[in-house]
Amino acid sequence: MDLITNLSIGFGVAVTPINLLYAFIGCLLGTLIGVLPGVGPVATIAMLLPATYALPPVSALIMLAGIYYGAQYGGSTTAILVNLPGESSSVVTVIDGYQMARQGRAGPALAAAGLGSFFAGCVGTLILAAFAAPLTEVAFKFGPAEYFSLMVLGLIGAVVLASGSLVKAVAMIVLGLLLGLVGTDVNSGVARYSFDIPELTDGIGFIVIAMGVFGYGEIIQNLSKAAEDREVFTSKVTGLMPTKEDFRNMVPAVLRGTALGSALGILPGGGALLSAFAAYTIEKKTSLRPGEVPFGKGNIRGVAAPESANNAGSQTSFIPLLTLGIPPNAVMALMVGAMTIHNIQPGPQVMTSNPQLFWGLIASMWVGNLMLVILNLPLIGMWIKLLTVPYRWLFPAIVLFCAIGVYSTNNNTWDVWMVAIFGVIGYVFIKLGCEPAPLLLGFILGPMMEENLRRALLLSRGDWSVFVTRPLSAGLLAAALLLLIVVLLPSIKAKREDVFQEED
Repeated sequence: MDLITNLSIGFGVAVTPINLLYAFIGCLLGTLIGVLPGVGPVATIAMLLPATYALPPVSALIMLAGIYYGAQYGGSTTAILVNLPGESSSVVTVIDGYQMARQGRAGPALAAAGLGSFFAGCVGTLILAAFAAPLTEVAFKFGPAEYFSLMVLGLIGAVVLASGSLVKAVAMIVLGLLLGLVGTDVNSGVARYSFDIPELTDGIGFIVIAMGVFGYGEIIQNLSKAAEDREVFTSKVTGLMPTKEDFRNMVPAVLRGTALGSALGILPGGGALLSAFAAYTIEKKTSLRPGEVPFGKGNIRGVAAPESANNAGSQTSFIPLLTLGIPPNAVMALMVGAMTIHNIQPGPQVMTSNPQLFWGLIASMWVGNLMLVILNLPLIGMWIKLLTVPYRWLFPAIVLFCAIGVYSTNNNTWDVWMVAIFGVIGYVFIKLGCEPAPLLLGFILGPMMEENLRRALLLSRGDWSVFVTRPLSAGLLAAALLLLIVVLLPSIKAKREDVFQEED
C-alpha cells in the first residue's frame, strides 16, 4: 500500500506542466544525442550540468534522467540505419539491425527496438520503485566502514564488468582515484598534488574530466574517421509494424533481455553496456526456430534482446544511486554531481528528507518512456534527415557549446584549457583501447572512499580491524574478494573476453 501512496506522490510531481516539459526536453535531447554518433549521454549531461543551475532540483534531475534513457533509445536508430552505434550499448544492435535495414526491414527493426525498450523501461522502473524503500532501510544501517567496503566492492565490480583488458580497467580506476586526490586535504587543509598551481588547490572539476575525456575525446576520434564510412538509408522507412512471426520470435527475447538487464543494471560498472552484450550472447546460444534467419544475417531477436536489456539496465542503475548514494556507472556519477550542485546529499536520506524529488524522479521515468515511443517511431523520418548532416558542420557547434558550458561553471578560462588537455588524453585512451568510464567512477568514488576510510579509523581509534569485525562491512569485503577470485579464474577470464568480442 505504501508503494501506491509513494507513486501517487511521484506522479503528482511528474505530471505538473513544468516537469512534463523538462521530461520532454530530456527525452528529445537524449534521442538526438543517441542518433548523432560520437556524442554520448555522459558528454551531454556534462555539457548541460551548468544549464541546470537555474532549474528547480526535481526538474533538473528529471531532464538529466531523460537524456540518459533517451540516448539508449536513440542509439538504436543510428545502429540500424547507418551501421554506427550512436551509443556504446548499441554496439550489439548493429550486428543484426543493420542487416535487417539492408533487407528492406528497417521498419520492423526500429519497432522491435522501440517496443522492447518501452517494455523493459517500464519493468525496470517498476523494480526501482519496489526495491527503493526496502534498500533505503538497509542503507540507514551503514556506517563509514560499511560505505568504504561498499565502494571497494563497487570499484572491483567496475573493473570486472568493464569491457576489454582487466589490466587497462584497473589502470583507469587507479588513475581516477589519483586525480580525485588532487586538491586540498580535508583534514589538514594542506594542498596535495597541486604543483603550486593555484587553480588546482580546489581540485579538478568532474565536469572538466567528463567533458574532456568523453566529449572532446569522442569528437577527435570521429574526426579521424573518413566521412565515406557512413551509408545512410535516406529513403522513407515503411511498414513499421513487425509481422506475427516477428512478434513470436521477439516476445521471448524481450522478456529474457528485460530480466537480464534489470539484474545487471544494479551492478557497478556500466550495467546497460554489459546487459546488451550478455543478452545478445544468450540469444545466440538459444536454438533457432525452423526457418528463422541466422544471427548476424538480420535476426529480429538480435535487435529486441540487447535493446530491451540496455534500457532495463539503464533504469535499474538508479537503484544504488538513489538508495545508497553510490554511482554504479559514469552517467550516475554525473547524477551525483547534479544532486551536489543542488545541495542534495545522495543517499538513503533523500527518500525521507525529499520524497517529492525521490518519487517524482521515479514516476517521471514512466512518463519519459511513453514520450520516447511517441518521439522515436512516428518521427523516424526526421532522425534520418538529421543523420545526413555532415559531421564537419556538427563538431564546431559541439566544441563551442562544451567550452561555453565549462567556462560558465566557474567563469574561469583555466577550465577550458583543462578540457582541451583531457580531450587529447581521452583520444589517447580510445587509441590505446582503454575504456574511460572506470576513470570517472574512480574519480567520483575516490574522495568519498578516503573520507569514509578516515572517518571509520577515527571512530575506531586507528584500529583497522573495524572493517572485518562489523558484519555488514566484512560481508561486502568478502563479496569483493570473491568477485576478484572468480574473474581471475582462467575459464571465467576466457569467457569474459568472448562476451566482449561479440562486437567484432
